[in-house]
Amino acid sequence: MTTNVAPAGGQHKTDVVIIGAGPIALFAVFELGLLDLKAHLVDILDRAGGQCAELYPEKPIYDIPGIVEVTGQGLTDRLMDQIKPFGPTFHFSQMAESLEKAGDGWRVTTDAGTQIEARVVVIAAGGGSFTPKKPPIPGIEAYENESVFYAVRKMDRFRDKVVVIAGGGDSALDWTLNLQPIAKKLLLVHHRDGFRASPDSVNKMRALVADRKMEFHIASIKALHGANQKLEGLTLSNKERGDYRVDAEMLLPFFGLTMKLGPVANFGIGLHENLIPVDTEKFETSTKSIFAIGDINTYPGKLKLILSGFHEGALMAQQAFRYCRPDEKLRFQYTTSSSSLQKKLGVA
Repeated sequence: MTTNVAPAGGQHKTDVVIIGAGPIALFAVFELGLLDLKAHLVDILDRAGGQCAELYPEKPIYDIPGIVEVTGQGLTDRLMDQIKPFGPTFHFSQMAESLEKAGDGWRVTTDAGTQIEARVVVIAAGGGSFTPKKPPIPGIEAYENESVFYAVRKMDRFRDKVVVIAGGGDSALDWTLNLQPIAKKLLLVHHRDGFRASPDSVNKMRALVADRKMEFHIASIKALHGANQKLEGLTLSNKERGDYRVDAEMLLPFFGLTMKLGPVANFGIGLHENLIPVDTEKFETSTKSIFAIGDINTYPGKLKLILSGFHEGALMAQQAFRYCRPDEKLRFQYTTSSSSLQKKLGVA
């Protein structure tokens, strides 16, 4: 997939700068592009897709209108295909560090020294920057990205391996069910015989345990064993057995995420409980020409759904046009009937 990725540093000018590159941000590029507005996107990750691509690239999503089932990565790929005609520029592996006025617009500066001037700023950073909560196991860092992973990006990495999943939430149970068929052996470890996950998932897991297709250990992980980043086993501990060892080649700890707004919190935009209040006409913040769409915003009746974020991006684009093209008349058109829009999309 061809993507216009700019090197770190340098100065850029565009119509709209979008902070974030998840599904909501990508669809905003589409809506802006229909209005001939160019966009640059800044994301702390090294690729597009946001949490969809980072946390559940191979996990099915079922509530995208018109698509019965799609994975997080599949949705990202489709959105990237959809915005190809508009040639957005991406600034990956960078965090938007500061925001300041520049003429009648704004200047966003990243932690890599990149400066982007734009008439409009759109914050589509999901819940902010996110980091996994790591278990307090001595020396776990030595195994990370080789034997210890906090997200599943490619299921095939775990094929024919002895996999241990730690945790009791939806992510732990979902990946238990997804990886059990391909793992050589799978063990689920949780400190109690109770879960914060879908009852259906818990029942399916218990059925697999009853059929001896996997193991469930009510225990905590005390130590990791192995050399050269290669995990060989774990020490588990519980009241009945004390400390005991199990084989393990891969460990997936799912203890949740720590979400932080990061530098966005210092942009001078009104916040409410770490979210950005917006109106429901334009999804504009308390500061003119700065918008917030997706999970990072809040308003009465807000639903944290991808489809809601798509709607927010469409209305945001209408007002963004008025700021970027104040001397032009905004004409509302349908892609199904407008030959000019179809020409932009390359389908005329």
